[in-house]
Amino acid sequence: MNEDAAVVREPFRGALEVEGDYELVTFDGADLSGQDGRESRFVDCVLTRCTLDETRLDRSHLVETMLDGAHATTVHLRDGSWRQVTWADCRLGALVATGARLDDVTIRGGKIDFLALAGATVHQLRLEGVTIGELGLGGANVRRLDLVDCRVDRLDAAGATLRECDLRGAEIAVVDGIAALGGATISPDQAVALAPALAAALRIRVE
Repeated sequence: MNEDAAVVREPFRGALEVEGDYELVTFDGADLSGQDGRESRFVDCVLTRCTLDETRLDRSHLVETMLDGAHATTVHLRDGSWRQVTWADCRLGALVATGARLDDVTIRGGKIDFLALAGATVHQLRLEGVTIGELGLGGANVRRLDLVDCRVDRLDAAGATLRECDLRGAEIAVVDGIAALGGATISPDQAVALAPALAAALRIRVE
């Protein structure tokens, strides 16, 4: 996102539109609940303290955009693309980005009950200080995932391809599809905690 102090953004007015084009726009405290912005384009935008309950942004493109303090039950972002996007201190029931493409994305602080990235293509995603109920990576192609000071109640990695993924900074309670962690780095403590599941996945009998 462009941090130049000289940048002037226009305040958002009205409602989202399908195939809308939003460049250098500020959404400050906007209630976008139930609005349809599918196939829209957001470039160098800032969304602050917005309500996104059931907001539909499927197949939208987010570029150099910041979402700060957003809250929602479910945000729909399927099959879109995010490049240089930051989510900060958001409280979301579900962030549904299945089939999306993520390039240089940071999610920092806040709480997400379900982060759905099944079938997504991920090139550099950093999760920092986030509490996540379920992180769904089923079938995703992930290159460079960093978890820092996070708690993840359930990680679903079934069918995922993981490369250069560092999970050492996360407290992970349960892993589904543990065999897919073959491309990830975990800590010794995580290895001990996951040993029974790893043994079961490899059909190792421990007696």
